[in-house]
Amino acid sequence: MRIKSSPILLIEDDSVDAMTVRRALKELHVANPLEHAENGEEGLAYLQNAAHAPPCLILLDLNMPVMNGIEFLHAIKALPAFKRIPVIALTTSDEQEDKVESFELGVAGYMRKPVEYRQFVEIIRTIDAYWTISESPL
Repeated sequence: MRIKSSPILLIEDDSVDAMTVRRALKELHVANPLEHAENGEEGLAYLQNAAHAPPCLILLDLNMPVMNGIEFLHAIKALPAFKRIPVIALTTSDEQEDKVESFELGVAGYMRKPVEYRQFVEIIRTIDAYWTISESPL
């Protein structure tokens, strides 16, 4: 499976969760490189660095220090160059408010952590199908 040829940006402060995502992507045979930032501020810096290819997908933890996921979403959705990048929110939060605000800010999906392998596979497949359809000539 290959979602375009761009990297996937994982913004996650928990090393165990980051390793789980890496392992799942490997098992799914996702060929895209995985870039990792430990908080929203690092993720935003990655996006704004012209030396980096823009990601085709952002996997975003909502509960992080420095700049949390909601703050990161507010920042990128205000920037035309980044607002269309699909974002999947990953969180341990049970707060309905986090879920509602994430969707209001345009996330493509929302997953509770710990990430369940089958759920992750289905979301990645859905996004792959979306990009295949959206890139097809009309």
